[in-house]
Amino acid sequence: MTSESDRWYDDAAGPVVRPYAMTRGRTSHAAEAKIDLIALVVSETDAGDDTALEDHTLSPEHLDIVERCQVQATSVAELAADLDLPVGVVRVLVGDLLEAEHVHIHKPVPPAELPDESILREVINGLRAL
Repeated sequence: MTSESDRWYDDAAGPVVRPYAMTRGRTSHAAEAKIDLIALVVSETDAGDDTALEDHTLSPEHLDIVERCQVQATSVAELAADLDLPVGVVRVLVGDLLEAEHVHIHKPVPPAELPDESILREVINGLRAL
């Protein structure tokens, strides 16, 4: 029989923390409707600005997201893969950062708003005719 202290430890994986513990039991965020899997997350702070680091309400996972997004814009799906976290957890954490104004989101262009291919071909043909 395992002792109480060994119950939350997996020999192969190390200490196990359930995803809902990282999100304080939340499975969604108010801003989640804005957060698409391919939406790009960009840090609001410059590399020299430690505003996010001074926010004591942020978890280590929040800080990891801010740090990764300072270097370059990163999609929500990439963040989930890089941090080895479920996408739902990353959406909640990004929602927290969005609400605290530590990051902002670049939404993907909906397919309906993309220009029609035939129009682009006509423009190219017109430019070639010049």
